Amino acid sequence: MADFDISKLSINRAGTPSAGAPRRRRRSWPIIVFIMLAIAAGLIYRSMNAAVSVEPVTVSMAYPSQSFTLLNATGYVVAQRKAAVASKATGRLEWLGVREGSRVKAGEVLARLESGDVTATMQQAAANIELAKANFEQGQAEFNEAERNLNRSRDLLAKNFVSQAAHDSAVSRFEKAKSAISGYRASIAVAQANHRATAVGVEQTLIRAPFEGVVLTKNANVGDVITPFSSALGSQAAVVTMADMTTLEVEADVSESNLEKIKLDQPCEIQLDALPGERFRGRLLRMVPTVDRAKATVMAKIRFNELDPRILPEMSAKVSFLSQEMPEAERKARTVLQPSAIVERDGKNVVFLIKGDKVAQVTVETGAKIGEMIEVRAGVAVGDRVVMRPSEKLHEGARITSSAK
Repeated sequence: MADFDISKLSINRAGTPSAGAPRRRRRSWPIIVFIMLAIAAGLIYRSMNAAVSVEPVTVSMAYPSQSFTLLNATGYVVAQRKAAVASKATGRLEWLGVREGSRVKAGEVLARLESGDVTATMQQAAANIELAKANFEQGQAEFNEAERNLNRSRDLLAKNFVSQAAHDSAVSRFEKAKSAISGYRASIAVAQANHRATAVGVEQTLIRAPFEGVVLTKNANVGDVITPFSSALGSQAAVVTMADMTTLEVEADVSESNLEKIKLDQPCEIQLDALPGERFRGRLLRMVPTVDRAKATVMAKIRFNELDPRILPEMSAKVSFLSQEMPEAERKARTVLQPSAIVERDGKNVVFLIKGDKVAQVTVETGAKIGEMIEVRAGVAVGDRVVMRPSEKLHEGARITSSAK
């Protein structure tokens, strides 16, 4: 084994650089710079892609008439001509010929009560007329005979063939027969009057429509007892309720403090809750000349300019009293948006359309202002959600979180 020179060994003390140290330090600096640049890029990317808190708003519809609305009121559709159809007679309902929604004409029979007793009374009255006429014919024959006897007695008395007493007897029989004729005529008139009275009783068992209209409700069924005042237990008064659908109007309550804003024949726009997509034209027809003390309101009655078969009584309605009549072309609904949702970017009006958790920048075409809103003619549709008051740092594809209240 060769001898090894131990004197050549040495210990590298801390702080004493070795011969290869500068080269290793120079190789580590690019790695450190790369790591720092990567961290900075990550922070920048994270900050650029951080979710922005926004307030969403929905694109809606509005009518141009809202710009000319002076006052809004609520009410209900009612029929000016409406009746609870009943009978003056008392009896059991025998037949009912209508149901809800049936259209009837004036005088049409809607229902019938049992009428056997009053019909028999009417037939008896008709027989009494025939009896009175027969008595009249008999009395007429007796009168004719008495008249002939009187004429013969007068001729015989002139020739002294009969006594004065016999002639007076003939005159008496003639006067009696003449009086009987008057009584028979009166009997016929009485019998005819009784017949008319019994006919009225029979007619009262027929329940007729007082005017042309539509049956709204059916209040009784076959077998129910009908009385004029429904005083008996389990009895009914009105058989049906009907209305004239050509007299529909809206009754709306107007606060007495706003009466100076409305006047007779003022144009109105009517919206029904049952038909939210329709607006009906109307005019203020009349006002009830008294104030409801409890509500401090006055009832206004608004007439429809054109009736629609879909309009029914008791529908809930909203009435807008307008300052001027709206042309037909301006009565259609428009797409509108809050003005603060529209901003200018690169010389164009844009909105930020919300799509999931991101936004898309969309160019829009604006129109006239409608109330507090502004018309949007192109770019968005009703129901779209856009950002309210978008900030300058909001951009295409930015992630968002909703801060809607």
